[in-house]
Amino acid sequence: MNLRLSTWNINSVRLRIDLVTAFLERMQPDVICLQETKTPDPFFPLKAFEKLGYLHHVIAGQKGYHGVAILSRRPFEARDRRNWCGKDDARHVHATLEGGIEVHNFYIPSGGDIPDPAVNEKFAHKLMFLDEAAEWFTGRCRPDGKMILVGDLNVAPSEFDVWSHKQLLDVVSHTPIEVEKLTRLLGTGWLDAIREFHPEPEKLYSWWSYRAQDWRASNRGRRLDHIWVTPPLRPHLRSVHIMDEARGWERPSDHVPVTVDLEV
Repeated sequence: MNLRLSTWNINSVRLRIDLVTAFLERMQPDVICLQETKTPDPFFPLKAFEKLGYLHHVIAGQKGYHGVAILSRRPFEARDRRNWCGKDDARHVHATLEGGIEVHNFYIPSGGDIPDPAVNEKFAHKLMFLDEAAEWFTGRCRPDGKMILVGDLNVAPSEFDVWSHKQLLDVVSHTPIEVEKLTRLLGTGWLDAIREFHPEPEKLYSWWSYRAQDWRASNRGRRLDHIWVTPPLRPHLRSVHIMDEARGWERPSDHVPVTVDLEV
């Protein structure tokens, strides 16, 4: 069985549904995981996905903020949403595909602007979220378990995941404490699928700020969007693709889609 899975922080699924459908028609993923859908569940544009064959879904949304969704052409054996840090803020859904592959879709808090949990509640929340996720996955990634974790994790962990390691060391998304906590989460039983195909020191980005007048020319990007797999899926990885051209589409998200192909 071939499995193509894409992840994309779409920054409002209703606003950018035309971009999503164009991407689906072009790339034909079996599963699409979205973050920052920014819509309550009753207003999620399910019909647009159903027309393209994505009949199976698990969504968690809220008005104007956050929101995650998994939409699939393949049936689910199970599906669920989970809250973190005592907040019902729509940041994690997961589903098990037929055949037993467990897919987790995350939107980890961005953390605000000040990298100090003592004065910035948003940053404190981000660190707490990463700790809680690491605790939850400890022991959950079984040696024989086939699992995929994707999403906007809002951390660029390596110096090769940012345009300037030195200049971003005290900028939220690349501070040492965030990198440490994301590395701990990765260490609960995951492999970075993107780096399996594009090892360091290759520079990789999936996000470019709206503030840049010419994002391509300045190329001040960060790799915030990730695809991780558990070791049993490593031999089945076939390719990954970061569609950076999507950042130049009309009214784009500031993130671009990332796609993985597996032969399971």
